[in-house]
Parts: sequence; C-alpha cells; structure tokens
Amino acid sequence: MTEAAYPLDIDGVWCQVFAGCARGRPALFLDRDGVVVEEVDFLHRVEDIAICPAAAEVIAAANSHGIAVVLITNQSGVGRGYYGWAEFQAVQRAIQRAMVSAGAHFDAVFACPHHRDAKGAFAHPDHPDRKPNPGMLRRAATALDIDMARSWLVGDRMIDIEAARRAGLGGALHVLSGYGRAESAAALALSGPGFDVRGAASIAGALTLPLFQHPR
Repeated sequence: MTEAAYPLDIDGVWCQVFAGCARGRPALFLDRDGVVVEEVDFLHRVEDIAICPAAAEVIAAANSHGIAVVLITNQSGVGRGYYGWAEFQAVQRAIQRAMVSAGAHFDAVFACPHHRDAKGAFAHPDHPDRKPNPGMLRRAATALDIDMARSWLVGDRMIDIEAARRAGLGGALHVLSGYGRAESAAALALSGPGFDVRGAASIAGALTLPLFQHPR
C-alpha cells in the first residue's frame, strides 16, 4: 500500500471514519494502549497485541446502545521513526478483526504522530492533536456530529483525562491498567464542576457510566 492510501489529514494525523456510522450521538472515546490493548511500549507488531479483558464487551455494549465508539491514540513512535504507518495499520487491522469477531466495532480511529522529539514534519513542541490537547476529539466531534457534553472518555494516563476535559466532555473514566496506577492521583484531581472523573480497575468499569444509562 502506498502512503497516499492511508487515511491521513494534510498535517499527517490519522483520521479514519468508517462508513455507515450514525451521526448526532454521544460517544465513548477510548485510549488504545493500556485500555483496549495491554500496554506494550511502542506497539507495532501484530504478535505483541493482547486485547484487554472486557474491552470487546464494553465496545459491543456501546454499539448496541447507539453510542459512537472512537479510538484516540498518540503515536509518537511513528513520528520518532521507530515504525511507520504500515505497522500501525497492521496492528489496527488486527485489533479491529478481534473486535469484529467478538461482535464489536469502532466508528472512528484517530492517531497523532506529532511529538517534540519527532523527526521532520512530525516534530512539534505542542501539536493541537497530541493529547493532552483535544484536537483529535474535536476532529471526531466534527466528523460524527458528536454530542460532546454527553460523551465520556476512558484512559489510563492523566493526559487522556485532560484531553477529555479540554474537549468539553461530560466526564472521563481513569483506569488502573496500563500506566494508570502511577497516574491515578493526578487524573482524579482533574474532576470538577461540569467534568466528572471516576476511577476503575479497567475498561470494564465503563459499563457503569451514565453514558450507558441514558445513551440516546
């Protein structure tokens, strides 16, 4: 596959919206590494993928409730030259196949390669799409006409929760999987008026969120 075949925006951000997904819904935003798949530093090999327990169950539940499921992932490994979009795509396809086999699917996937230590065009001191900045979430909001005030995010890093807050989401779930245990206090401290931060052991805790009680 040539570079032009990848779903990249003009500034090199991966923006993949799947055909047939409905608009105007709240969304469940998901960080990838440490939330949907077990944390592997700079995951780029299909054989290293391990789906987190309950991830497919949560995603399938969101699908059945009419909640858009959007994967939001920083991918500085691409920007640093550790691997390319071909490897990223192979990993994503394998994850998506695993979801489909479990009756689940993503509505969109966004990935930001930019980082202050990246190479060439990907080098940026504070790119608006790199979490904790909310750019990828805002791209999804535009693409899918997402009701952001009723949407939630699940992440294992403080930067995930901060991105959700800056994007105007109703709340975020911080999980202890991945890097979560080391960042729990900082993540939970972001809770405040109009933005509810909750904690859980893993993505399985998402099923208790208000999003699933009144999704539409």
